[in-house]
Amino acid sequence: MFFAVIARDHLHSTALRAQTKARHRAHLDAARGLRVLQSGPLLDEKGAESGSLLILEADVIDAVQAFMAADPYVQAGLFDRVEIYPWAWRRGNPYLADHAKEQEIMR
Repeated sequence: MFFAVIARDHLHSTALRAQTKARHRAHLDAARGLRVLQSGPLLDEKGAESGSLLILEADVIDAVQAFMAADPYVQAGLFDRVEIYPWAWRRGNPYLADHAKEQEIMR
């Protein structure tokens, strides 16, 4: 199952984000129990990083919640809020394309 995580930074937290970024990236790279498929910063109207968007694959939302709780950004108090949504990834999903190809081959 896929999950979209949208996290918004507290205002005026640019320095905290910069100080924590390397540990956050290491956390994403070392993911266990789920897969990080996409990630990147959300930007404000001036182009400054103001949050995060992650697309994760996990069996259950509990795994996503635990992964996010262990994120250095969360532990440092960077985020004002974190929202986790089950997500139906359709357009652009390479796994659907592979599945469709497999179905075509089987016909």
